Amino acid sequence: MINVSVMEHINMVETFSEFKDLKNIDRETMMRIIEEVFRHMLAKKYGTADNFDIIVNIDKGDLEIWRNRQIVEDDQLEDENTQIAYSEAIKIEPDFEIGEDVSEEMLMKHFGRREILTIRQNLISKIMEYEKDNVYKKYRDKIGEIVTGEVYQVWKKEILVLDDEGVELVLPKSEQIPIDFYRKGDTIRAVVSKVDLRNNTPVIILSRTSPVFLERLFEQEVPEVFDGLITIRNIVRVPGERAKVAVESYDDRIDPVGACVGMKGSRIHGIVRELKNENIDVINYTTNPRLYIQRALSPAKISTINIDEETKKAEVYLKPDQVSLAIGKGGYNIKLAARLSGYEIDVYREAETETEDVDLQEFADEIDQWIIDVFKSIGCDTALSILELSVEDLVKRTDLEEETIREVIRILKEEFE
Repeated sequence: MINVSVMEHINMVETFSEFKDLKNIDRETMMRIIEEVFRHMLAKKYGTADNFDIIVNIDKGDLEIWRNRQIVEDDQLEDENTQIAYSEAIKIEPDFEIGEDVSEEMLMKHFGRREILTIRQNLISKIMEYEKDNVYKKYRDKIGEIVTGEVYQVWKKEILVLDDEGVELVLPKSEQIPIDFYRKGDTIRAVVSKVDLRNNTPVIILSRTSPVFLERLFEQEVPEVFDGLITIRNIVRVPGERAKVAVESYDDRIDPVGACVGMKGSRIHGIVRELKNENIDVINYTTNPRLYIQRALSPAKISTINIDEETKKAEVYLKPDQVSLAIGKGGYNIKLAARLSGYEIDVYREAETETEDVDLQEFADEIDQWIIDVFKSIGCDTALSILELSVEDLVKRTDLEEETIREVIRILKEEFE
């Protein structure tokens, strides 16, 4: 708190008191702001403030203003601000001589009420401006970092959060995990997504849906990731549902997936809990697209993959019981696999020939027995053994009419449709 002499005009002590406890303004900065405000006022009043000494002592609560003027002959006085007539100087100190400097304290009574009001307004404005600028710079440097705050207000479209210094942060609905639910006073963790300036006021936007939030959580829970021994190559998420994280390590002694998951899932459990039970797949990164897609579609097991590098499309064939795993609940697994790998993935069901083949004798009620016997005579005793051969080949090997063979093929195909 700053005390100034002659405070009848306005209680400026209260003005200074409003800001003495601000956490974001250090002692030296506060002293500099006060000095700048008073120096600006003096320059405006006297034309220049270069000959003034302004002494601010926050600890003692003192503010002193001294004007320095040179003593000149009475008839040589040209500037009353920087010079003082000899006749006036000796009234202050009889021993003064021409050419010497005189330091005279300026009291508040030397300023008018309007000037004091201006000082107060400028001081408030400068401090608030500094506060805003300080908050903007502080959080601009924190973009991509996790911050912890307390929920202060919950609205339909956003949540107002206060950090430990009382700075307001905003968590929009779009940046919340769908099943997030908070009440006033709850503690919340999120990543600083961006910092905007609206009407010269910093607006700090938080996010819990950003892949960066998940990456920072891995850094907090997995020491090898924090130390750079394991690199996170890519993260894709459907917030609150599923996420896929591709990791790699240049140290052959480290199993990146095992390190990220931890013993019995100990490391990843905390991350899953923070993300409202989001299912997290951690896979080994590779530059081999076939292997990468195969890993990306985990937990499904793939039979074969056909890749078109030009169109960035992949045809994936799986056993019937693996198709639903590849697609996943709500189609999230295949969508995330496509985003992670960069390929458009089409899933196809692979026929299980061993279990689906049918003995040819089973069709005796639709195909004449003598025709069945002809097929058996050439080694075709099952439906698929016939369907695997072309019409032309069957005509040559059986001597049956082409029309007859086509009718048999039609009957057999209907069994598998």
